Amino acid sequence: MSQRHLTPGGRGFLMVNAHPTGAATTVDQLWEQIPGRAPAAQRPVVLVIGFSAGYGLAATLAAVRRGAVGVGVAFEAPETERRTASAGWYRTARAAELTGVFTFLNTDAFADSAKAEVVKLLAERYGKVDHLIYSIAAPRRTDPETGQVYHSVIQPLDGAYTAKTLEFGTDGPAIGSSTLQPATAPEREETVKVMGGEDWQRWVDALDQAHLLAEDFTTAALTYVGSDLTAAIYRAGTIGAAKEHLEATARQLDERLGSKRRAYTVVAGAAVTQASTAIPSIALYTSLLHKVLGDDGFQSTAQQMTALWQQLDGEQELVLDETGRIRLDGWELDPAVQDQVRALWDAVTTENVADSADTVWFRRQVGQLYGWDVPGVDYAVPVETTVPWPTGQR
Repeated sequence: MSQRHLTPGGRGFLMVNAHPTGAATTVDQLWEQIPGRAPAAQRPVVLVIGFSAGYGLAATLAAVRRGAVGVGVAFEAPETERRTASAGWYRTARAAELTGVFTFLNTDAFADSAKAEVVKLLAERYGKVDHLIYSIAAPRRTDPETGQVYHSVIQPLDGAYTAKTLEFGTDGPAIGSSTLQPATAPEREETVKVMGGEDWQRWVDALDQAHLLAEDFTTAALTYVGSDLTAAIYRAGTIGAAKEHLEATARQLDERLGSKRRAYTVVAGAAVTQASTAIPSIALYTSLLHKVLGDDGFQSTAQQMTALWQQLDGEQELVLDETGRIRLDGWELDPAVQDQVRALWDAVTTENVADSADTVWFRRQVGQLYGWDVPGVDYAVPVETTVPWPTGQR
């Protein structure tokens, strides 16, 4: 056991230490935001790939609140002599205490060994899968067939792009810029290999081959479209190429699975996540969006994943676009909202950014990804950092 007095540290939006109590408290807060529902007589079995953060965590907790059981897969770092465990590690420990009915595995979701382990667990403990949620954001992937390691990049495709950025220094928030060169063809393809639909399809194939798809099985992969303001670096960049592959995979899976089994991509709205903070312009855009919408209009991951389950369970009608994607981002892309965000975007400068954007809110949100800046947590006292992965799990 190890009691430590922790302080946040890192570079930019990346922090090297996570706070166990703070991270656990964010799970409690998320849990309380999600409405409960009495479990059905036949509790659905849910598999969530990428459960320990962001939309994956919200989808897992929302599923349990609606009576589901199942398995979650994530890849989190344990404590070392120099660093705490990852925030996702601490969130998992608390999620296991709250849910009780989910088994959480700490393993590389891209590996075939992970798929074999999950298949074995499902067959022994849970049975056929009703819903598979795929919510992976990773910087690299090892091809299980060739052993080649693919690396994703965040770059434009159609020429160099200068992104307007939000930065935090000793003098407070400032507007900066970052010029990104266009990706090469190999860089584009590697990003698709990491963030596209190939691994999602391998998960569905593994379940299918093991006869673990329920008769009315549905699978959904999380994606994002976003604003025209960020399109050059997101939807029209390397990430967008990967998302297009993900959506094409959904169509192929949907056709192959048949009429009673369905595959969707789910277009979520903006959120402050560890993955999104790595993308130039997204921090500024999200801060401006929250300034326009406020807490009441900006939909949390809990709200969006609750809406997703209501649609998947048939409680609410599916909101589909012309390509068959489930849309949860109408609140963000409302033309009136986007017009206000665009006006702020065009006018924002270092001198007025503190008033034009919700920079305090955004920085607090980033801190909370690592368990910092969480209301009610006393950061002045030492905290136990040695927290085991949930008992009876791996």
